[in-house]
Amino acid sequence: MKTLALLLTSLAVLCGPAKAAERPNIVLIVADDMGFSDLGCYGSEIPTPNLDALAAGGLRFTQFYNTARCSPTRAALLTGLHPHQTGVGRLAEEIRPAGGDNPEGYLGYLNARCVTLAEVLRPAGYRTYMAGKWHLGSGERGRWPLQRGFDRFYGILSGATSYLRPHDPRGLTLDNDPLLPPTDAGYYTTDAFTDFAIKTVREHEGGAPFFLYLAFNAPHWPLQARAEDIAQFVGKYRAGWDRLRVERHTRQLALGLVSKDWPLADRDDGARAWDLLTGQQQTDLDYRMAVYAAQVQRMDWNVGRLAATLRESGRLDNTLLIFLSDNGGCSEPFTDLGGGRQADINNPAMMGAISYGTGWANLSNTPFRKFKSNLHEGGIAAPLIVHWPAGLKTTPGALDATPGYLTDLMPTALEASGTTYPKERQGQTLPPLEGRSLLPILTATGAPATPRTFFWEQYGNKAVRSGAMKAVFSAKGGANGSAPSGLWELYDLNKDRTEQHDLATARPDDLQRLTAQWAAWAARAQVFPLPNDGRKKAGNAETEKP
Repeated sequence: MKTLALLLTSLAVLCGPAKAAERPNIVLIVADDMGFSDLGCYGSEIPTPNLDALAAGGLRFTQFYNTARCSPTRAALLTGLHPHQTGVGRLAEEIRPAGGDNPEGYLGYLNARCVTLAEVLRPAGYRTYMAGKWHLGSGERGRWPLQRGFDRFYGILSGATSYLRPHDPRGLTLDNDPLLPPTDAGYYTTDAFTDFAIKTVREHEGGAPFFLYLAFNAPHWPLQARAEDIAQFVGKYRAGWDRLRVERHTRQLALGLVSKDWPLADRDDGARAWDLLTGQQQTDLDYRMAVYAAQVQRMDWNVGRLAATLRESGRLDNTLLIFLSDNGGCSEPFTDLGGGRQADINNPAMMGAISYGTGWANLSNTPFRKFKSNLHEGGIAAPLIVHWPAGLKTTPGALDATPGYLTDLMPTALEASGTTYPKERQGQTLPPLEGRSLLPILTATGAPATPRTFFWEQYGNKAVRSGAMKAVFSAKGGANGSAPSGLWELYDLNKDRTEQHDLATARPDDLQRLTAQWAAWAARAQVFPLPNDGRKKAGNAETEKP
């Protein structure tokens, strides 16, 4: 791993940014449930030399956002639209009560009024490949990857599976064919997904470029890793999350990822002080975090394998490679002792929430508050690495603090490839793209961007950021379509990105302006009606008061 990291770094430094070819290959890699600080180049103690090398030869964003949840993130990054506009306002497999309806924003699969990046690039001459986690519809085959623009697919349609033995109802699929569970004792999804990705690159022929979407299920629960990887980390987390959060924050400050004006957020609710745990609890939790770290390291190793394949085939220079995480670290099932029995860790039969717990998720999201599904920064701040030697004109290893969002990835890829966004799909008029191309940042050719406004909604949680000001609402209640209760908070992210000082009372005019913007967005973006409430009509903002 160290050799590959040095080779990649040397390649970027010695060659420098070359002239961009007109049609780069595009590789989009997504980690699953990985926090903002879980990579070495974002402050982690977990060794990630291959992603660190890509960052050293590329560009890191420090204020890029996801949606805080698996399926909505995938919908937004593949379509350039807000997730509710695509029909994926919540998880794809969410079970609704009997008799409940499916409002347009919550169909649970990509609707006909959106187009994926694969569906746009393939008619433009790109070959399109996918490996890993789909999570955008697993029922009718018309919702599967090959029916949404991909030439090849190997992976899981669902949101999680056993890393060691994927099986029904969360088993493997090859193209359009469900597969029997693997019998190889050494099978591991992270390796297998990368094997397929590498296979598509090696077998790719001709002068046409390709789009490869590699969506890992790592490090999403269940906790399952190779024994030799786990052994490297056992005992290294006995210091506990309190001390390690401080150490990660210190490294982030040294790297320039965060401002010294933003204090490390307090330990989140639901995580006890490490010193209050018993010795046995600390031992068990050290092991859980060791497995999680092993999952992250194995993912990094596989990214290195893919990068080496691209380099060996002469394609790395003109490959626009983008790496990010789909949401913040996951605190589910909301206990600091982790989810599931200790004995079930690394059990191939387990596919459920065998997890590392609230305290370690708090570490993953350093220096921010909250977790996956929450819309405070800990839930939505994403590490984003862009590597493209032939196209990047920025200084290798640079940081960029321009705020960005998932909807920017589609327009970025289209501009880089010279491809036009279509006006319709199969007779259905398409909404305009919601994002903004990052290419002016990548090529250092654009004027400073004007301030933007970003919006979120997840299970009643709401947020809006306009310029530096952010309003966030944490939902309480709101079952079966009823409006959730709660209070809006207000933060100045320039001064307080760790959201320690609520300005809602001190700056009511700013709060009113932001919440009005959120309501207008929700009305047009199919946030309403909420699921399972036939009384509300789509686009009726009056059903939700800010």
